[in-house]
Amino acid sequence: MPASEVHNIDCLELMRTLPDKSFQLAIADPPYRDENKPTEWMKRKSSSKEMFCSGLPTDDFFNELKRVSEEQIIWGANNFPYPYKGFVAWDKMVRGSMRYSWVEIASLSEGLATVSTLCSISCYSLEEKCHPTQKPVALYAWLLQHYAKPGDRIFDPMMGSQSSRIAAYKMGFDYVGCELDKEYFAKGCERFDRECHGITVADNGQRYQQTNIFDNN
Repeated sequence: MPASEVHNIDCLELMRTLPDKSFQLAIADPPYRDENKPTEWMKRKSSSKEMFCSGLPTDDFFNELKRVSEEQIIWGANNFPYPYKGFVAWDKMVRGSMRYSWVEIASLSEGLATVSTLCSISCYSLEEKCHPTQKPVALYAWLLQHYAKPGDRIFDPMMGSQSSRIAAYKMGFDYVGCELDKEYFAKGCERFDRECHGITVADNGQRYQQTNIFDNN
């Protein structure tokens, strides 16, 4: 079985302990300043104390991420100034909704950016929601299918609901992730155990079953 290692820690603290090029691919979803959200929400959305103070990913974050990984996919390319060689546009397959933006953009590092591309996966899902910016497991499965090679080691510095971890595990990739918030970390670990180890638990009268990562519903 693939290795799946997670840490309840500030992502910058973890990255500073890692050797250069520890991972073949990093997939990150950094926080960004949102004037419409309360301060406490932004604090919990961030997985680094330094990033919460600035409201944006810091240069130190980007430098460390590039140091510890060979290639990077970084969500939020349209929310902060960060040079990129290509991009993935995620079409959430919703129109006219005030709850969701229609498209999100992820930047691709130079080694991945042979072509910019569009990924269409519905943001509406039967997956359990345990994080305010949770993305579908199927989206991370798509990214790994298109941008990772067999044997690659995957890193997510702000794994939140652990969708990236679930996709990596089910697809056979070794994985390291971290999450600063204790509550999100615990909920994400419970979700991983349910979906990857066949554990079912009762919650609000419902039973959670293992799901197919390529199910876009």
